[in-house]
Amino acid sequence: MADGRIEAHVSETGESAFAVRIDVSGHVLTGDEPEGVGGGNLGPAPYDLLLSALGECTAMTVRLYARDKGWPLDHVSVSLTHRKGGVEGQPAWTDNFTKTVHIHGDALSDEQRARLIEVAGKCPVHRTLMGTPVIATIAGDPRGGR
Repeated sequence: MADGRIEAHVSETGESAFAVRIDVSGHVLTGDEPEGVGGGNLGPAPYDLLLSALGECTAMTVRLYARDKGWPLDHVSVSLTHRKGGVEGQPAWTDNFTKTVHIHGDALSDEQRARLIEVAGKCPVHRTLMGTPVIATIAGDPRGGR
């Protein structure tokens, strides 16, 4: 990842109508849809993984910032929700994310806590979701790949 590039490969497994094997950065995950929409619920659904990525990045960013500052952060956790729905002034199918960041550390000052919450809103995945990413979809060779 020296050039900032990450590669993933996702392929159907046949274990359910939507089950996939996800190979990314030396890790293997299973993704699927819930039974209620025809999947086998064998793993997280795509939005489950997206929400998890946002939470993971948030917790790691807060930890990194506190560590770099030498602040006495004992523990950080993030609770998240995602829903589709209208927000005043936005289209009806706007993606709405809520992150609740739990900062634990009795020795932290109020100013340090406030700064950590501010930093939580600036993690790289948060910035990606708030930005305008470019996604190119191209056809692969049907005889190649996995």
